[in-house]
Amino acid sequence: MKIIKKYIQRKTLIYKTGVEYGDYTLNHVLGCSHGCLYPCYAFLQKKRFGIIDTYNDWCEPALVTNTLALLDKELPKFKDKIKMLHLCFTTDPFMYQYKEVQDMSLAIIKKANEAEINCSVLTKGILPIDLANLSKENEYGITLITTNESFRKKMEPGAAPWKKRLASLRALHDVGCKTWISIEPYPTPNIVKQDLQVLLKEVSFVDRIIFGRMNYCTKVKAYGDYKHFFNDRAAEVVKYCEENNINYHIKKGTITLHYKSADEV
Repeated sequence: MKIIKKYIQRKTLIYKTGVEYGDYTLNHVLGCSHGCLYPCYAFLQKKRFGIIDTYNDWCEPALVTNTLALLDKELPKFKDKIKMLHLCFTTDPFMYQYKEVQDMSLAIIKKANEAEINCSVLTKGILPIDLANLSKENEYGITLITTNESFRKKMEPGAAPWKKRLASLRALHDVGCKTWISIEPYPTPNIVKQDLQVLLKEVSFVDRIIFGRMNYCTKVKAYGDYKHFFNDRAAEVVKYCEENNINYHIKKGTITLHYKSADEV
């Protein structure tokens, strides 16, 4: 296990997110040890606003120590507004090998559920089976963009191996929990060659799939046919989900509406 070395306090915690499939969210950690090299939009955002200076700073997570006290104040205020409280959009609630982060996340979800607020979770870590003891209306998800472990290690150096995170998601599914997958940011073939069907078959047990293209990466546009590529992969996800009765959401900007497919040219 890894040890938290930095602690901070915040004045507020819960806020309305601008993410298209989100509702209300909170981030009880600053930074993320997974150190994703897509690059990570959260790191870019925090660096832009001067909150984080370097990549190394970002990879050394700081836990918000007054999280539960803030929740006691804010949950009653937001209770009638929140449809789903999401953990998290700028950090990871089950940061790999950080038990202190995991314990805080479990405490947050339990407190929210006790206030009759359901939670959605997204991680590149390991989802603890303890989540099965909380509300069955919660939704538990992992990010998975590849089944190539060598590529995973390169792009997500501090995250959990893909098979371990998928196994933790499957374990929750098998005991009746709602599960979902985020296949984002999906890379172009010049970054890694892979078959999306292989990944889709691995996650075929989930209730929902979210799919999105890779952004903020110059290599994507270096792939000359990247618009056609993402159009086709999005169509592949839609077809697979419809054939297998899986809910889905294609992220805005993944499909280029005015781009003609090969069949239309």
